Amino acid sequence: MDARAILAQLRRGEALSPEAYDWFARGLADGGVSDAQAGAFAMGICKSPIGSKGRVLLTHAMRATGQVLAWNVPGPVLDKHSTGGVGDTVSLPLAPALAACGAFVPMLSGRGLGHTGGTLDKMEAIPGYRAIVSNEDLSRVVREVGCAIVGASGEIAPADKRLYAVRDVTATVESIDLITASILSKKLSEGLDGLVLDVKTGSGAFMEDPADALALAQSLVDTAQGAGCNCTALLTDMSQPLARSAGNALEVIEAMELLTGTGGAPRLREVTVSLGGELLALGGLATDAADGEAKINGAINSGRAADVFGRMVAALGGPSDFVARWRDRLPAAPVVVEIHPGQPGYVASIDTRAIGEAVVHLGGGRLVQSDAVDPAVGLSDIAGIGDRVEADRPLARIHARSEEDAHRAAEGVVAAYRLSDARVPPPALVQERIA
Repeated sequence: MDARAILAQLRRGEALSPEAYDWFARGLADGGVSDAQAGAFAMGICKSPIGSKGRVLLTHAMRATGQVLAWNVPGPVLDKHSTGGVGDTVSLPLAPALAACGAFVPMLSGRGLGHTGGTLDKMEAIPGYRAIVSNEDLSRVVREVGCAIVGASGEIAPADKRLYAVRDVTATVESIDLITASILSKKLSEGLDGLVLDVKTGSGAFMEDPADALALAQSLVDTAQGAGCNCTALLTDMSQPLARSAGNALEVIEAMELLTGTGGAPRLREVTVSLGGELLALGGLATDAADGEAKINGAINSGRAADVFGRMVAALGGPSDFVARWRDRLPAAPVVVEIHPGQPGYVASIDTRAIGEAVVHLGGGRLVQSDAVDPAVGLSDIAGIGDRVEADRPLARIHARSEEDAHRAAEGVVAAYRLSDARVPPPALVQERIA
């Protein structure tokens, strides 16, 4: 078997055998396949989709190139994946809430990508927090605390890391087949009993069109189940930021407000509870999703989820008193400026991608991979669709390093909003369930 023969099959639109997928995945991981051949493989799949069976085979093959975690714990191993958005800080309250309900959550997360925030960047806003750990440390913390929010080690699906880098420079990132295998080869390496997928649609999502988002959600669910993992997906709205904040430390603040009962956007809580309810049902810790939602709400309202979060932070190098002193422990930007609309009105629509780009250009994300992220900058008190904005209710507050940075960001934020004289009801947050 060789790369040329496999690529010729793809060019002719022929289905590959399991052995061909396994061979090519190993070549991606160990360097036996060249960059040119990897690019041709990605383009071949992009031009001739491989279907549900091919997605399962490719996912299995890429997962098998690395370590698959094994667990001996007294409860189900659960996780979620989000396709990304602005103000999407669900992972922070969800992981400890699930753990407080008896689940074990090895939440392998990523960094900011494009206009969307990254969970690891948010966690690293906490002083001392170690977001990159060995698989041994991940297992230890999950067993002792119940959850760990960290990045995948190099031992997890190395074939995907190689193929993703090639896709990024060959205009094949948007292939549903390749997206599906990329996400699930890593997630299924966690040794999960249940997985829920949060697939975003709207102006701040990678899949803006609902039909495209639904196709991706169905592909992910079908492939995960075909690979032997209990899985459901929720199609959720990203036509506006999920939380009232966007920016790393600011989103940690909002997550802590939710966990400690001192605030947090209702939209953030709704998605957290909906995803958590699905997962508890998948893991057998709830009779159905509604029962699971009640249990997640109980874990948050009682403070048990906040306690788990604090123990996780301490176990991964952060302050031992973080839950009690989080306002003192997080970095703050020196310049805070309110952005007011040119005239009063109701928020009718938001270019959510532009909101995310404003945060990136403040320093809260990366324009190139080597950029350092400023954890303190971003936006807070972001007005949502249907909100009335006027002199005493700004569009948002900018947290910046300088007045000049704040002024530039304000221009982008104002341009992202469209106002109307009459109130526009916000769109439904959870739009569809795929099982």
